[in-house]
Amino acid sequence: MILVDTSVWIDYLNQNILWQSDMLDKFLLKDQVIMCDIIYTEILQGFKKDTDFYLAQSALDNLPFLSFSGKEFALKTAINFRVLRKAGISIRKTNDMFIATFCIENKIPLLHNDKDFGFIEKKLNLITIKQ
Repeated sequence: MILVDTSVWIDYLNQNILWQSDMLDKFLLKDQVIMCDIIYTEILQGFKKDTDFYLAQSALDNLPFLSFSGKEFALKTAINFRVLRKAGISIRKTNDMFIATFCIENKIPLLHNDKDFGFIEKKLNLITIKQ
């Protein structure tokens, strides 16, 4: 199983041909993609047309869904953020720290197209999908 960051989903849905989009296609065909609450929200909030929103929702609802929340998880995410900041690394979006921490804690590889995850990977042992 893998988690796919919003950055890749946006490229995929906009039919931008990148190696990450090709990888997502392959993983979808093998039923190896999971969805989580933050990425689900980020994807769906971007649709302007109701018809596109409902089509995407229907497709995404077919994926296995995992949620992350709670005080303990929030604390782990904050600690990870602080480790990076102490190392001189600033992550731009808190959502990315939640996603990375979820993947780290559950040993789930992440497919992404976002440079912040590269910094997290090096410092916190985030497993990512490579070309």
